[in-house]
Amino acid sequence: MHWSKGLFALQTQQLLGRTYLIHLHALPALALFAFVPMISASAIAQTPDVQQTSPPPAMTPSGSRGSAIITDQEFDAAVPTLDDAPIETVEEWQKQQDAAEVEAAATATQNSNDPPVAALQDGDLVEVIADPPVNDPLLDDPLPPIDGFDAEPPPAPTQADDDDANTRIRYRLRLVGLDPPAQDLNSDVSVFKDIRALFFDLSALGQGNRRADNRAIVAARAREDEKLLLDILNGQGFYDATVKIDAEVATVPDEPSTVVLTVAPGKRYFLGEIVLAAPVVEPVDLIAKNFVPKTGDPIVADIILASEANIAVVLPQNGYPFATTGQRDILLDGETGIGDYTLPIDTGARSYFGAVRTEGTPAFDAQHIGILRRFKQGDLYDSRKVDDLRAALVATGLLSTVSVEPVRSTEVAPDGTPYADLLVRQEAGPARTLAASGGYGTGQGFRAEASWTHRNLFPPEGALRVAGVLGTQEQSASVAFSRANAGRRDRNVDLSLSAIRSNYAAFEAFTGKLAGSISYVSTPIWQKRFTYAVGFELLGTSEDAFDFNKGIRDRELYSIFALPAQVGFDTSDDLLNPTKGFRFNVRVSPEASLGSGKQIYARVLLDGSTYYEVKDNIVIAGRFRLGSIAGINRENLAPSRRYYGGGGGSVRGYGYQKLGPRDPNNDPVGGRSVSEAAIELRYRFGNFGVVGFVDAGQVYESSIPKFTNPSIGAGIGGRFYTNFGPVRLDLATPLNRQKGDSRITVYVSIGQAF
Repeated sequence: MHWSKGLFALQTQQLLGRTYLIHLHALPALALFAFVPMISASAIAQTPDVQQTSPPPAMTPSGSRGSAIITDQEFDAAVPTLDDAPIETVEEWQKQQDAAEVEAAATATQNSNDPPVAALQDGDLVEVIADPPVNDPLLDDPLPPIDGFDAEPPPAPTQADDDDANTRIRYRLRLVGLDPPAQDLNSDVSVFKDIRALFFDLSALGQGNRRADNRAIVAARAREDEKLLLDILNGQGFYDATVKIDAEVATVPDEPSTVVLTVAPGKRYFLGEIVLAAPVVEPVDLIAKNFVPKTGDPIVADIILASEANIAVVLPQNGYPFATTGQRDILLDGETGIGDYTLPIDTGARSYFGAVRTEGTPAFDAQHIGILRRFKQGDLYDSRKVDDLRAALVATGLLSTVSVEPVRSTEVAPDGTPYADLLVRQEAGPARTLAASGGYGTGQGFRAEASWTHRNLFPPEGALRVAGVLGTQEQSASVAFSRANAGRRDRNVDLSLSAIRSNYAAFEAFTGKLAGSISYVSTPIWQKRFTYAVGFELLGTSEDAFDFNKGIRDRELYSIFALPAQVGFDTSDDLLNPTKGFRFNVRVSPEASLGSGKQIYARVLLDGSTYYEVKDNIVIAGRFRLGSIAGINRENLAPSRRYYGGGGGSVRGYGYQKLGPRDPNNDPVGGRSVSEAAIELRYRFGNFGVVGFVDAGQVYESSIPKFTNPSIGAGIGGRFYTNFGPVRLDLATPLNRQKGDSRITVYVSIGQAF
């Protein structure tokens, strides 16, 4: 029965000759709800004088019944008269229903020994719980003591159990429909190949070796892949695409089922009119030439997003620090397959660089920040220079956090162009550093170093460093002052005082040294093409070396004043791991020695290296070194100022300082000239690499290298590439080994050998 006005609906179902109430929708008033028992089919069934009827005949094809269920007279007799009798309340009707249910339950159990299951208390129907059986051992016996209770957990599942579980559901994945229609001349076969490749890279169904614990997981993965496919297709301009999921059950036992994703890509949409809604900029084509897609190109999301990002980057690089892009709009025409594209752009005012402001906990003031920038006030704003300034601030090592952003200025340039000030938010970090290091080198023995540094003791960027070295062949103590970015970015001033004891096979020395320099050098953050350094050295040194005139080791006191200077030129692509380009460095040091008569001489050293990239992972590298000392005999030259060869930074395979002339005790004595050359073949695979190398070199007594009798070493090395440079481990052997040379020498350091 259905109430025509929708107040309620009553549905009935005939089942085994009885009529049941299926559901009742909410009524608008309790008075209407009270009317239900009088007309509901269930009320009819409970009327005492109504006879039970047999099941109704089946529905005929036309939908009509074969005969009436009851006669009209029987129906009228069953319906209670309304007359003027008052209608019972809902509470009274509910009590009647509860009593009827209790009576029905009692009748159903009157021939059994089961206790009653329900009773009416205070008008509520409650469950009656039966008394427990008598003499039940599970209830009467005492509980076992807790000490004897076995609480061992069940065994954990084994790997074999996991493998068995994973094999319960195995499936295959098949992708159907990603083929361009033969008649569609605009279709690009490579697009569908790319879509397939990207889908299989990201597919959820491809996870877990295409196995799952149950079918629900397979279904969930299929739904994820359906959405993934639609996203990929939409991103390539197929906005009408549909994906259908099917399953093919295996007909052979133990064979996996197949999940089939059937794709209907539909038509591909192409760009129609392109509108870049922006004010006029300088130059006028700045925006248009940096938006790559053109009319007629397919609508590819990655290309569109990249072009929008490119505009957002290019505008601040060309004088628009406050430029923003709005929300794109693409209007698609389903009939033509054309989409008109509109992008609103707010360029903001074209601006010049203004003043530098700072806030936070400063490590240095705005004036020093001005030294670090590579632009001046009044230059056209360029976000790349702002990024460079931020990197320079980070490189100082004095800030825990720093940010640089443009802010609008109230001032304008003489030509009317507004300024964009730079707001530097800085938080000073810890300025003190305590460091220690240690190691062992073949031919050099053990070496440990400790240092304490205050990197901003004399602001701005004035550092004090105290260090000590304790090693097998060297012991020293030093104090050094340095100022970074001294009056100019990347210009460093250093002043140091040190006391050193050196104990090498070639000589033993006690040296006091005062040195200072002004330099412009490369750092791991900024590798510079041109570098220089000039300085002074004042040494007082007592050195013990073999005297060939006396035939014994003898000690002399030397006083040396030097003015070293060097110039470097670097075109390589990386400071610690170069793969292309070259480097060249010249060092000249005019010196005066007062050890055995006044001696004035010059030390010159040339270094060069080149790098050639054969393939992406194969590099050939070569280097040379030439050194000469002119104006003094070797016997009058302090042993510590002579040239030596051999070791990890020289000719590998030979001991430290072991090349060149030797004394009767087979100890090196150094020389006035040196020549070295090396070649490496570097092969890299991922974060690891292998290097094969050959080094050659010799030290000569003469002031000009003779290039004769070279000592040759060869070996193999391993490389582990990190984000700060490669860590190298080299094993080398001398090919023309002499007395005292090791068969195998090991070298470990950071960075390539050259």
